[in-house]
Amino acid sequence: MTEKILQKIESLPPLPKTIIEIEEFRKKQDKELNELLKIIEKDALIVSTLLKIANSAMFGFRTKVESPSRALSLLGINFTVSIAIGGSIQNLLSASLKPYGISSDDFMKGSNIASSLANNWLSRFEVEYHDDIVLASFLQEVGKFVLSSIIISDGKEEEFLAKVEESSVKEAEYEFLETSTAKVTAQIFRHWKLSDNLINLIDSVDDISTVEPEFKQRVQILDVIKTAANVIEPLSDKNIAKALEKAKAYEFDISILKSSIDELKNKLAQNQEI
Repeated sequence: MTEKILQKIESLPPLPKTIIEIEEFRKKQDKELNELLKIIEKDALIVSTLLKIANSAMFGFRTKVESPSRALSLLGINFTVSIAIGGSIQNLLSASLKPYGISSDDFMKGSNIASSLANNWLSRFEVEYHDDIVLASFLQEVGKFVLSSIIISDGKEEEFLAKVEESSVKEAEYEFLETSTAKVTAQIFRHWKLSDNLINLIDSVDDISTVEPEFKQRVQILDVIKTAANVIEPLSDKNIAKALEKAKAYEFDISILKSSIDELKNKLAQNQEI
């Protein structure tokens, strides 16, 4: 990782107190809705983000969600935690994502789709660290904000986007920045002292061959989700096909994954028609 990227990460502002409290809450064995609600209600930005997402086509609730307590009861603890942490981190990292050909709203939508897919798929079979995988699915692309700001400052926005469209995001990142979103995201979370499980999951997804056997399944799951629901073209036919191919190679039951993807795509399509 270049010195410029490391310096950018070191210069990031500290996490808000609310996010530190939510991260501590997330680590508890017994989680109570009311405790999480009290933490969230102290942060107007989190409340605003939560209500915006709860009222989006992603969920399509029949009536407008107007309070954080109702949003929390409808979305559940895990999804609310992901939105709270993810929305706050995105605000802290605030930067244009034009080098990747997307907007901040596109990014949030893709992150929501990734964590929804993770939650839906993992609920259908037993896996350790379910909550960590769902949160990692939501947060694993945030390094793009740091990389994007550097690409723009270097005046290479159009060159980078052309390379992304010609080959892939990963190839473009290594050619222009000598690193990847996953590595940068993991480094950001080390800087902020977030959980080791979360950091190791995200950091390992680019090089699964070196992962310890007991940790490998979790990283493989994250890789499949990242492939199917990447923030640039979430759930495109091309990305779904790649994700199913990976899932088969990892010896997952692809019928379960395909069913989870189809269910999510149908839900999104129905809600967009309303």
